[in-house]
Amino acid sequence: MSTTTIRLEDDLKERVSEAAARAGKTSHAFIRDAIAESVAQAEFDAEMDQICEERWAEFLVTGEAVSLEEVQTYLDAKLAGRPAALPVPRKII
Repeated sequence: MSTTTIRLEDDLKERVSEAAARAGKTSHAFIRDAIAESVAQAEFDAEMDQICEERWAEFLVTGEAVSLEEVQTYLDAKLAGRPAALPVPRKII
């Protein structure tokens, strides 16, 4: 494991210390967890951006989409435990 040094303003260092104490963690653990959560969120965001770009490119080629209403109806049925057919994409452009 490597060591990384960060410089914190005194005010932020105090806030981190207080937040860590409220969470029942050391400042070190609190900072490490915050960095891990931030990295995980950035990775998730990048993955979602990639999926959106791929789906947008597919839409531009096919011109097909499913309406929000159809998606909501489908999800409501599935969440209620009722059988539901996947909505069929339709040409919209």
